[in-house]
Amino acid sequence: MVDTSAARDIRLAVVAGDGIGTEVVEQGLLALDTALHGSGVTISTTDFDLGARRYHATGETLTDTDLDAIRAHDAILLGAIGDPSVPSGVLERGLLLKLRFALDHYVNLRPSRLYPGVVSPLGNPGEIDFVVVREGTEGPYVGNGGAIRVGTPHEVANEVSVNTAFGVERVVRDAFARAAARPRKKLTLVHKHNVLVHAGHLWRRTVEAVNAEFPDVTVDYLHVDAATIFLVTNPARFDVVVTDNLFGDILTDLAAAITGGIGLAASANINPDRTAPSMFEPVHGSAPDIAGQGKADPTATVLSVALLLEHLGLTAEAARVEKAVADDIADRKGQDSLARVRSTAEVGKDLAARIAG
Repeated sequence: MVDTSAARDIRLAVVAGDGIGTEVVEQGLLALDTALHGSGVTISTTDFDLGARRYHATGETLTDTDLDAIRAHDAILLGAIGDPSVPSGVLERGLLLKLRFALDHYVNLRPSRLYPGVVSPLGNPGEIDFVVVREGTEGPYVGNGGAIRVGTPHEVANEVSVNTAFGVERVVRDAFARAAARPRKKLTLVHKHNVLVHAGHLWRRTVEAVNAEFPDVTVDYLHVDAATIFLVTNPARFDVVVTDNLFGDILTDLAAAITGGIGLAASANINPDRTAPSMFEPVHGSAPDIAGQGKADPTATVLSVALLLEHLGLTAEAARVEKAVADDIADRKGQDSLARVRSTAEVGKDLAARIAG
């Protein structure tokens, strides 16, 4: 448990990254500074030049020296990584996934909430308020695979999904703890154990075993294809969803789409054991087509800041940030002052004003 009773300094690693990342991170830092004003908690930031510019200049993505420096911080705020001028997979595997694996971010947390004032593409969405606990360091993303006879008609490519009892159990325990702390106390395992019988049944057995320690949590199961159906027909059925790396990646983008789009979607890559800093970032990408134009909505980054504050034990400050976002979203329709198109900086300024009260 983080002690918030005394003044303290938070060491924050800032990776603005590519495209709109620099713009949304600036507003996220404004929200963070505003939330902490008068709290006795101060922020010391270190900027890390990681992303496409660094890669083109040096050929590097993330060095061991970078990692050592980042480890000295309490948390990481990341904007966006990706640029069409860099070959696909270079920054994703060499930077983003390397950070997650090296810092043991085994919980990828993605809340999904339909805020009042947000129009869902669903005709009758109901009350949407759930969180996906996605395993972050195993599955098909570990890079266990290869290809032979590349470029020939006889090419063979393999991507192996790695699932360990240790890795599955620790993320399942985290999901149960989160479900037990929520009013509905419901957990849904999403997998495909009728076909993926080895990994799927490892997940199923683990959930059943851990459920015995959380008897107040109700558990159900959905195949991943069925889960996509329910996300667009009855998303209100979900409370806490636990799933593997790939399924979680896909489901959370769909969840963002039904709750207003990825411009409102926050995420956290968490090391629950606190042996390394956790990383907080908006779900959206770098959007190079609008970079530098002030068109990016920083709301997802500000909501990621709320997750950062919550993780550091600053629950009151986190609640203020989330309330500011909810109030701002609710006022985006029906009021001339906010119905106008606002720039990235204007949205950030308005959110900061609400956080300040």
